[in-house]
Amino acid sequence: MARAREITDLDCEAPFARAAARVIEVRADELFEHSRGVLDTGDIERVHDMRVATRRLRAAMEVFEDCFPAKRWRKALKRVKELADLLGERRDRDVALEFLAGLAGEIHGPDADRLASLIGDLRKEQREANERLVPAVGEKRLAKLRRRLDRLVEAAVG
Repeated sequence: MARAREITDLDCEAPFARAAARVIEVRADELFEHSRGVLDTGDIERVHDMRVATRRLRAAMEVFEDCFPAKRWRKALKRVKELADLLGERRDRDVALEFLAGLAGEIHGPDADRLASLIGDLRKEQREANERLVPAVGEKRLAKLRRRLDRLVEAAVG
């Protein structure tokens, strides 16, 4: 996707807003880079990486809040938070399943049956969380978030 403007000319003399814009640009790029394959429940690290990227982007946005127009900043941050929440719902199930799968070979008898049932329930929750994530990581929604973040960056550097 073509970017509105690549900000590469930072130095110690650069205005604070230009630095803010560059940080947001880099963190946004990281977020979108990790979006590929995020719905694959067989590779749970993809969700983890994208979730970490949303947290880093959110933190950067909060640090540099004063560099951006308030309304535009609030809307962009809201969308990043919504995405992070959906990723977190899926990630919670991934982590629990990974842990319980490690226990499965060590537990026998009735407890093994209960554990298998719990794992089945968590897999269902994982699928449901993934279904809720689908729209948020769809091509159109991510493109809209990209445009929103690009406009935010543009507003900072004018």
